[in-house]
Amino acid sequence: MDFEPSAVAADLTKRMRAFLDEKVLPAEAGYEAFRAERRGTPQEWDLPPVVEELKAEARARGLWNLFLPSVSGLSNVDYAAVAEVSGWSPVIAPEAINCQAPDTGNMETLHLFGTPEQQEQWLAPLLEGEIRSAFAMTEPDVASSDARNVQTSIRRDGDEYVISGRKWWISGSADERCRIFIVMGKTDPDAAAHRQQSMVLVPRDTPGLEIVRHLPTFGYQDQHGHSELLLRDVRVPVTNLLGEEGGGFAIAQARLGPGRIHHCMRLIGMAERAIDLMVRRARSRVAFGRPLADQGVVREQIARSRIEVEQARLLVLKTAWLIDRYGSKGAATEIAAIKVVCPQIACDVIDRAIQIHGGAGMSDDLPLAYFYTWARALRLADGPDEVHMRTVARQELGRHD
Repeated sequence: MDFEPSAVAADLTKRMRAFLDEKVLPAEAGYEAFRAERRGTPQEWDLPPVVEELKAEARARGLWNLFLPSVSGLSNVDYAAVAEVSGWSPVIAPEAINCQAPDTGNMETLHLFGTPEQQEQWLAPLLEGEIRSAFAMTEPDVASSDARNVQTSIRRDGDEYVISGRKWWISGSADERCRIFIVMGKTDPDAAAHRQQSMVLVPRDTPGLEIVRHLPTFGYQDQHGHSELLLRDVRVPVTNLLGEEGGGFAIAQARLGPGRIHHCMRLIGMAERAIDLMVRRARSRVAFGRPLADQGVVREQIARSRIEVEQARLLVLKTAWLIDRYGSKGAATEIAAIKVVCPQIACDVIDRAIQIHGGAGMSDDLPLAYFYTWARALRLADGPDEVHMRTVARQELGRHD
């Protein structure tokens, strides 16, 4: 088992770090100021112009679409280090290199299951960073962590599908650049449990698709938003079907493997920045006549944070290595495990950094409060911890049959 990045990946990671330090981190204050001026107004979800400037810079530096092996030539292990660096600025950096969720998962889905016509219409502009997209699976009235519960109806009527239902926590929907929704619903409620669901492409301007509201996450409103949707007899051509009827559950599973590598490595990047801030604070702040760094309890918090981050990174790299060699099915246990481990460790490390910063840690003067919000949300996004623990337990029990 070898986690050594290729020469190309090592070079890209070095360039990504330089891009982060030289361009992305200095842009954070302006990004936040732009959004603060518009908070509470209809323009709240406008894109700060600096993002397009950063995208152009990233393309010029060869840092673009690195997440997709068929485009970048990188393995999952190779891309993992780049994703970690982007996690130091998780709002700006991933989009700057066109490697942001949910677009990465949607691009992978279109790449794997889209027809040539669907790829030309939607995948091509996504790869160019011209539009954004959303993935509409979660519903407010059912436990959507079990995709078999999805109630949205997708009924065929001649050459069209008619879609009716409610969705929520649909990331990306508030941004007007979000032009296409991948909607999961039931095409055949009487089929076998894992063959009832299908996925269809629904353009944003389709009649009957209503964006009801944008949901805050622990009080924060992201620029791209997390929205509630209402679909009232939305009609799309049958050619908007992704894959085959009844293939929605399988597509959803294929979509999540590499995407969890991306999420988890970004979480590790967030935790690394929290450690960096923690150490800087501990060395500069004096209490009871000594720097915090000389206090035993603070040293323990720093040491525990370093140990946990190293453990998490190794597990994610192992998972990436397994996916590279055996596909997502060959790494099912590990994919579930990292989805539990990484958000929890990130929450713990960020919480310690907040504690060491005192009141400043709770403010928006530092990224820690937002980091904690995002890490905590990822204990629910892409399935709650309990579902992934269930998967790990089932796999482990199966080994002893």
